[in-house]
Amino acid sequence: MGEIKQVIVVRTDLGMGKGKIAAQVGHACVLGAENVRKSNPNWFEKWWLGQEKVVVKVESLKDLEEIKRHAIDLNLPWAEVTDAGHTQIAPGTVTCISIGPAPESNIDKVTGDLKLL
Repeated sequence: MGEIKQVIVVRTDLGMGKGKIAAQVGHACVLGAENVRKSNPNWFEKWWLGQEKVVVKVESLKDLEEIKRHAIDLNLPWAEVTDAGHTQIAPGTVTCISIGPAPESNIDKVTGDLKLL
């Protein structure tokens, strides 16, 4: 099966501050991990030992949607974060997605070409 990791894909076009990005990435990590804990306990348990995470960036909602569609096409677990709108951005704005935890070789097919945040 190889290594298990989780990748968070963050939109850079929203002008979020560093703290806001950190909070959104935290939401994505928790949502994605909880989804996988329920749907694929074996992946979750293997991932939990090291909790490998990578944070990458895209420049637009369109780019984020393309990444999400690719993950869905490959049957990878994903979670989407929409902001509540209490601080920097409008309510309901999609800020990032989580892909995995899942096998690294599968996730790399979707996010391997993206640049680190």
